[in-house]
Amino acid sequence: MGRVDFGRKYIQLKGPVKLRIDVRSMSVTGIFLIAVIALALFSLMVGTLKLSVAEVFSSLFGEMSGFKRTVVIDWRLPRVLAAIVFGAGLAVSGSIFQSITRNPLGSPDILGFTTGSYTGALVVMLVIKSMSYTSIAIGSLIGGFATAFVIYLFAFRKGTQGFRLIIVGIAISTVLGSFNSMLLLQSQAEVALTAGAWGVGSLNGVNWYYVLPATLFVLVLLILALIMNRPLREMELGKDAAKSHGVHVEWSQFLLIMIAVALTASATAVMGPVTFVALAAPQIAFRITNTKESLAPTAAVGAFILLSADVLAQRMIPGTILPVGVLTLSLGGLYLVWLLFHQARSAA
Repeated sequence: MGRVDFGRKYIQLKGPVKLRIDVRSMSVTGIFLIAVIALALFSLMVGTLKLSVAEVFSSLFGEMSGFKRTVVIDWRLPRVLAAIVFGAGLAVSGSIFQSITRNPLGSPDILGFTTGSYTGALVVMLVIKSMSYTSIAIGSLIGGFATAFVIYLFAFRKGTQGFRLIIVGIAISTVLGSFNSMLLLQSQAEVALTAGAWGVGSLNGVNWYYVLPATLFVLVLLILALIMNRPLREMELGKDAAKSHGVHVEWSQFLLIMIAVALTASATAVMGPVTFVALAAPQIAFRITNTKESLAPTAAVGAFILLSADVLAQRMIPGTILPVGVLTLSLGGLYLVWLLFHQARSAA
């Protein structure tokens, strides 16, 4: 009896660890990774001080010293790395939430987890009055996890329903947004201005002190997300189907939400709340690959989106470096309008 052709090509890897790799997903991931590398090289080359490809590689491999190496290694490289890693992290976070809620609107931006992380950071800056990166990072993580706990508590009733999670998340996000505005209005002008500017979401001024620990933390979380990918995909088939395959649904949901919240909070701690990436990247990856079997294409698309947005934000207005959050928020608003229109037309 011949093999059934399901219309997709896979590569089977045999050995101690058996893997089945979707060829289309792997190809899309590879294309976006090449695009990310090319864009990263371009970002390292251009700026007030323009460098050649040879000078960039000489700086990266330690063959060049002096001011040009400082520009590449200490100024531009942390920004590029942050955009790539945090873009991938936000995209995977959005993919997890959209899979759990089974709704393209299910992203940390909409559900309120990004707002919760921002609230935690604001409390540290405006109430505790600490501008230490470590304190802000801890506050962002605590704010994100506290918000996740509250939302999960209210949304949990005989199992967590995706639609209920979205509605509760939007309500909590609205309350937190009002609370954040109150904190900013009641604070000293200088501190409130700094916190408000940080709240737009920006990669301006990031350096290795901020980026390196957050990058390592995000990479660990991405590995955990890949490990949890199988139960995530099983749950998309429905709770009964997932349970029949040996998946502990509620426990798996809880772990996945914690991973996704930590990914969002880690990025927020360094660059502030950046929207759109978590909302759009999973859907773009899905529409290109036509499958949600792997998180790799989503991560690659997210890295490309955030890095592209940052490159564009630096060069859109000559002489002015816009916060990347301004650009992603504008694009995200247009995308959200299109998504709502598309869903309403599909439901009609």
